[in-house]
Amino acid sequence: MEGVFISFEGVEGSGKSTQAAMLYEYMKSMGNDVILIREPGGTKIGEQIRAILLDTENTGMNYYTESCLYAAARAQLVNDIIKPALEAGKTVICDRFVDSSYAYQAMARGLGFETVSQVNAPAVANAMPHVTIFIDISPEEGLMRRKKTDKVDRLDQEALEFHKKVYDGYVELAKMFPERFLKISGTGSEKEVFELMKNELYQRLSYIEKEVIL
Repeated sequence: MEGVFISFEGVEGSGKSTQAAMLYEYMKSMGNDVILIREPGGTKIGEQIRAILLDTENTGMNYYTESCLYAAARAQLVNDIIKPALEAGKTVICDRFVDSSYAYQAMARGLGFETVSQVNAPAVANAMPHVTIFIDISPEEGLMRRKKTDKVDRLDQEALEFHKKVYDGYVELAKMFPERFLKISGTGSEKEVFELMKNELYQRLSYIEKEVIL
C-alpha cells in the first residue's frame, strides 16, 4: 500500500516547521512509520543547495535561477527519500514542498504558474502530497515572530510587500486546490494550533481514504 504524503506550507514565521515537528513526534508515538524532511534540503546535495538559496550574501540571485535551484533540491529529495518512503508504505511529512515555489517564485516573484510548473514537473515526478497543511497567519505577524529569533535568512530580508504577495499566493493556491489544501489558523498557541490541525487532518485523511493512526 502506498504511504501518505503530508506537506506543510506558510509564510515566514508561520510556525509550520514547529507544527510539522509536533505532528511527526505525535504520529511516531502512535506507532506510525513516519519520516520528517524539509525543503530545500533533506539530502546531502539538497542541503548544499539550501545553503546557497538562504545565504544572506546572495542578494543578487536571478529569480529564474532561484526557481531552478529549489527544483534541483526537490528532485534530489523526491528521488532519494520521498518516493522510496511512499513505496514502502511510510508516512512522509515535508516542511515545504512545490507549493512554496508556486507562492514564492510563480506569484510573489512574478515568474508565473506555468513557468514554475514546467521547471518543477520533472522534479516532483508526480509525487504530490495527499494533504497540504497551510498554516494561516498574516505576513506581518510572521515577520514579527521571525524578528524574535536569530534565524534570519535571505528571504526574511525581503520587503513586507513581497511577503504579502507570498501570502496572497498561498490563499490563491488553497482556492485552486481545495481537495488538497487544508487551511489552519496559526494565531493560537502551539498546542491549540496542533489540536485543531490534528483534528482537521484526521477528517481529511478519512475523506480521501488514507489511513494513519491519529
